[in-house]
Amino acid sequence: MNVKAISVNVGKALLVSALFMFISIMVSIMEGFDSAFTPLLISFIITLLVGSFPFIFVKTTQSLSLNDGFLTIVFSWVLSFIFGMLPYVLWGGEFTLINAWFESVSGYTTTGSTILNDIEALPKSLLFWRSSTHYIGGLGVIVFLLLVMPQASPYRLKLTNMEMSTLSKGGYRYNSAKVIRIITGVYLFFTVAACLSLWAAGMDFFDALNHAFSIAATGGFSTRNESIGYYRSDLINIVVMIYMAICALHFGLVYAVFVTRSLKPMNNTVVKYYFGSISVASLIVALSLMYQGDYSSWGRALMDSSFTIVSYMSTVGFGICDNSTWPWLAGLVLLFVSFQCGCSGSTTGGIKVDRILIAFKAIGTEINRRIRPHAVSQVRMSGQHLSDSSVHSVMMYIVTYIIVIFISIILVMICGSDATEAVSGVIASLGSVGPGLGDLGSMENYSAEPAMAKFIYAFDMFLGRVEIFPVLVVLSMIFKRR
Repeated sequence: MNVKAISVNVGKALLVSALFMFISIMVSIMEGFDSAFTPLLISFIITLLVGSFPFIFVKTTQSLSLNDGFLTIVFSWVLSFIFGMLPYVLWGGEFTLINAWFESVSGYTTTGSTILNDIEALPKSLLFWRSSTHYIGGLGVIVFLLLVMPQASPYRLKLTNMEMSTLSKGGYRYNSAKVIRIITGVYLFFTVAACLSLWAAGMDFFDALNHAFSIAATGGFSTRNESIGYYRSDLINIVVMIYMAICALHFGLVYAVFVTRSLKPMNNTVVKYYFGSISVASLIVALSLMYQGDYSSWGRALMDSSFTIVSYMSTVGFGICDNSTWPWLAGLVLLFVSFQCGCSGSTTGGIKVDRILIAFKAIGTEINRRIRPHAVSQVRMSGQHLSDSSVHSVMMYIVTYIIVIFISIILVMICGSDATEAVSGVIASLGSVGPGLGDLGSMENYSAEPAMAKFIYAFDMFLGRVEIFPVLVVLSMIFKRR
C-alpha cells in the first residue's frame, strides 16, 4: 500500500471541502457574522491543515496501484464525511454527533435526507455549507481529485474507471481527461441554468443558488422546511421538475446534444425507457390519488404525482406535497422508481435505468434461448450487442444491491424502526433518493429514527454513492491482510 501517494490524493479531496468552507465563511461575513461564523472558521482551519499536511511531508509521489485507487476512493469519501460534519457539531442545535454524521453523509452522497425539524432556523452560511456538500459530492470528490492531478498520471484513468460505471464509460467514448471536462462542463451549465431559471421564476437568489446546487447534484437539501412546496408556485414546480428530469440523464448524451445541435443522441432505448417510466409511473400514481386517495382535481393530482415521481426517480427528493398518507399503490410505485432511479453517467443513485433495462432484456433473451436452444441470442441495447460478461456484471450488481437492501432492512427493524420506514428508508438511502414513505415521506425527516438506524442508513448512502463494490473491495483487502 502506497501510504504517501494515498495521503496526498486524499488531502486534495479535503482541500476541496476547505475551499467551500471558506466560501461559506464569506457568506457568513456578508450576513453580518452570523452564528455559524466561528464553527465554519474553526472547521476550515482544521480541514485546511489536515488537507495540506501530506504536501508538507511527502516530497514525491509514485503512481498508485489499482488497490491503492480503491483505498483512495473510500478514504476520500469517509474523511470528507468526518470533516464535513465539523460545522454542524460546532454549531449545535439539533446536531448531535450522530445527527451531524447523518447530515454530512447525506450531503456528500447527494441523498438529501435530513434530521432537521426546522431547517429555516439555520443561519444562511450553514445552509450554504449544507448545500455545498451536495455540490462537492454530486460532481464527486474523486472527479475533483482528477481535475487537479497531472495529465500524464496513469492513476487518472484507473480512478475514472472505478468512479464511473462501465455503462457510463461506454457512452462517452473519450479518454479520461475528456470525460472529466465533459462532466464538469455539463454540471456547471446545469447549475447556472437552474439558478437563473429559478431566480426568474420567483425565488430569491440565495434560495435559487442553493436549490440549483441540489438539482445539479440530484441531491435534495432545501433551504425551506416545506421544500419546494413552500413557494406555492406551479411555475417554480414545473421549472424544478424539468431540471430534475434532465439532470438525471446521461451527461455524455446532454453534451452530445449541444455539440451536434441535434436531439438525435437522445433517440436511444435507455432515454425512451427513462421518460416512458416517468410517464407511466406518474399516470398510475395520479389514478391512485384520484380513485383511492382524497384528491378531487385531476390537475392537482397530475402535478403532485408527476413532480413526486420525477423527484424520486431523479433522486433529488424535493417535495411539493405530503405523500405520507398516499394510497399503497402510489407508495409501491414510489418504491420501484426509488429502486430504479435515473441514468448511468449522471449524478443519480439507485440501480440505474440502464441496468434495469438490460436485466429485462436479459430475461427475454434467456426465455428465447430456452424456446430455441440452437439459436444465437444476445442482449441488444440501441442496436449494439452486449457481451455476456457485461450482462453478467449488471446482474451481479443488481443481486448484490438487493442483498444489501435485505440485510439493511433486517438490521434497521432490529433497531426498532417500523416496517414501512425500514423498507422505504433503506431503499431511499441506498438509492440516494432521500425521502421514503410514511413518517419518512417527502415532508418528513429522519430525526425520530433510532440512532443505530441512522448509522445504517448513512452506511447505505455511502454504499449506494460509490456503487457498493469499492467498499467491498477495501473491506476484503482489510480482512485478507489480517
